[in-house]
Amino acid sequence: MRGAAPRDPARPADPRLVDSFGRVATDLRISLTDRCNLRCSYCMPAEGLDWMPRDEQLTDDELIRLITIAVRDLGVHELRFTGGEPLLRRGLEQLIAASAALEPRPDISLTTNGIGLARRAEALAAAGVNRLNVSMDTLRPDRFATITRRDRLSDVLEGLAAARAAGLGPVKINSVLLRNVNDDEAVPLLRFALEHGYELRFIEQMPLDAQHGWERSEMITAGEVMERLRESFTLTPDTGERGAAPAERWLVDGGPAAVGVIASVTRPFCGACDRTRLTADGQVRSCLFARTETDLRGMVRGGASDAEIAETWRHAMWGKLAGHGIDDPGFLQPDRPMSAIGG
Repeated sequence: MRGAAPRDPARPADPRLVDSFGRVATDLRISLTDRCNLRCSYCMPAEGLDWMPRDEQLTDDELIRLITIAVRDLGVHELRFTGGEPLLRRGLEQLIAASAALEPRPDISLTTNGIGLARRAEALAAAGVNRLNVSMDTLRPDRFATITRRDRLSDVLEGLAAARAAGLGPVKINSVLLRNVNDDEAVPLLRFALEHGYELRFIEQMPLDAQHGWERSEMITAGEVMERLRESFTLTPDTGERGAAPAERWLVDGGPAAVGVIASVTRPFCGACDRTRLTADGQVRSCLFARTETDLRGMVRGGASDAEIAETWRHAMWGKLAGHGIDDPGFLQPDRPMSAIGG
């Protein structure tokens, strides 16, 4: 549901993106497109989706204006560009360079499926990307083709190597284990990451598929991942400050190499969440699983001032719920799938 954020007189006169539970959003997740060049089975159907019309997407100028407001006026100091697949956005390097030129200079990261990364890693680093995450769920070409419905594993592996060579470190790999599909690859994936100097993170499958077919019983839990890894590795908790990071980090065989586990469903970290989200069509979302959105695109195109947009954004975040509510009996999956929200 879209609309204006309600104005709550109880909200303090704080310029930051505070919410009523004491959290402060400093990390902006920016979806650049809902389009993707893979068709992962846990994300969308084989035929793809009805993509967002181009005229509904924020233009480059509109996007930079909103990013500028977030950094300059709202205390955001981390930007993560996502999709869909962000490498499909024309002018991506120019958007990143404009973001990197802001004061104070934000930390900039990118989440990608790695298709096309090999030829663009150096340009992305030059534009201002500090680090990136690459989604890869298997080391087997046949399984990659089954999961993504595209035979492109070699492209992803080349992209990972190019990112590392371009200095976009630490290069992180995001993996989702699917029951009876690739759930025997926890150990091989970690061995691969250790051998090549990547940092692996396992992510529990979340109810964000376009088909609304997610079943908790079919999800490989963080606990199961840890059991499988401990068959081959000694894992000890990383005692460093976790802060709002989604991953629990574990040192592998004494370190310094580490593996992360993001237990979004079974061990949610909502109490420390520091994220605000902007969709490709200019909607603010206070949570990945939010069922309401606040329309900033309409304000931008309707002539609103920067101050008016900033105040609307503040009130949108003030109403953020305590948690995502997946364990609530009344939980409803968001209408938008992950590809349209941005990871």
